[in-house]
Amino acid sequence: MAGEAGKPRTVLLATEKAFAAEADKIDTVFKEANYTLVKLENYKEKSDLLAAVAAVDGIIIRSDIVDAAVLEKAEKLKICVRAGAGYDNIDLKACADKGVVAMNTPGQNANAVAELVFGMMLVSARNNFDGTSGFELTGRSIAFYGFGAVARAVGKLAAGFGMKLYAYDPYIPKDKIAEMGATPVDSVADLFKYQYVSLHVPLTPETKESINKSLLSQMPKGGTLINTARQEVVHEADLLDVLGERQDFCYLSDVAPANAEEVKALMGDKYMKRVIFTKKKMGAQTLEANNNAGVAAANQIVGFFEKGDVKFQLKA
Repeated sequence: MAGEAGKPRTVLLATEKAFAAEADKIDTVFKEANYTLVKLENYKEKSDLLAAVAAVDGIIIRSDIVDAAVLEKAEKLKICVRAGAGYDNIDLKACADKGVVAMNTPGQNANAVAELVFGMMLVSARNNFDGTSGFELTGRSIAFYGFGAVARAVGKLAAGFGMKLYAYDPYIPKDKIAEMGATPVDSVADLFKYQYVSLHVPLTPETKESINKSLLSQMPKGGTLINTARQEVVHEADLLDVLGERQDFCYLSDVAPANAEEVKALMGDKYMKRVIFTKKKMGAQTLEANNNAGVAAANQIVGFFEKGDVKFQLKA
């Protein structure tokens, strides 16, 4: 149970998408706590995960899915930690029903995601370095839907480029947004007055497919939507329509949409210029982010068992 110090524990690190090989600091945390760490990396079948969870006390995941089927097999499981911010891959109700504490590690991947955002922005602005003239980012505007740790890290880079920052976050007071360096706006729709809109919201029933044609059509010339959140936040059919109707509109995404092949066919030689997709979700794929998120997850598990710490617990 939580807060029962000194007992032997077994923790599973289950990652379909393995951490960087050099991200070995997770091992150190568990060695110092005298916990046993078991690794299931680059697995291909869910049956592998179902077998691996049978006798573990805790589990660290990345984009791996922890649902009722996994929890049913995990008879001893007391805590599941997502090494990252997003947590729509965890069935929180099923965790609550089984008495499993679910957590995430907010902010640990923030700089990695922010640098990816700017990498995509620069590649797009310079036409993927194809020899044609592009444009500079200095003096342009960027608006954030959600102003948490990742958005603020992007904002820090944007400020360094001399960009103007705007933000909307229903959970952060306007005066706090202003203190953190962005001009607050009144609604989601107000964000789409600016050239760049960067999405930093979780996938919820309210945000699913909420970025639609009505919003995208409001964007000024050269409007660019940046998505390092979840693909489902964007209405993909509407996105395809806007890309077809507006030759100036751009979409930069850390995950390809379900209709990616249609988008690529529409873009032709403008793919990876007007539209950029990563091959898989890459925002957190740096050595530093792997260590930061992995170590945070490991420390949270140790803190849970040794001290009863549930600071980052997620609620259904």
